[in-house]
Amino acid sequence: MRRALDAFYRLGGALSALCLTLIMVLIVAQVLGRVLDKLLGWVGVNALGLNVPGLAELASFLLLGATFFGLAYTFWHGGHIRVTLVLQYLPKHVHRIMDMAVTLAAAAITGFATWYSARLAWDSYDYGDLSIGMVPVPLWIPQLVMALGLLWLLIALLDALFSLATGRVLQLTNEAPQE
Repeated sequence: MRRALDAFYRLGGALSALCLTLIMVLIVAQVLGRVLDKLLGWVGVNALGLNVPGLAELASFLLLGATFFGLAYTFWHGGHIRVTLVLQYLPKHVHRIMDMAVTLAAAAITGFATWYSARLAWDSYDYGDLSIGMVPVPLWIPQLVMALGLLWLLIALLDALFSLATGRVLQLTNEAPQE
């Protein structure tokens, strides 16, 4: 089960990286299109008008994907901010109880956000909501990405809570996992 969950978290990280890569590709395509148009103008040829319609909007949706798909991976590898200033001075058993309480609270908040994000995506699908901009994107698509990313994080939080409850040492570090 541990390997499957770790692979699941890595998949989220990979999807996040893919979204960031797609943002880069779109921006590079836009810049190269403008440079080519400028060069063609200098040599007296009509510009081709190469551009990516709705680039800002598409990039913002991809950034949403990069953010939410990467939440669980980042959490599991210790990339989220953890305030350990007080925890480091507590006895081990109190430290574990505090970790469990905070993880439970985070799971509750994430569960709430997941539920309402999924409801928002469903409502957008049901009403046929489209984004405003040059490229009308059905809003349920980025909203579903947000809900799935939150669900991914909820699974990671419940995994961490289970690990803490069973006494397994939870090592949330920003080091790469050992294979």
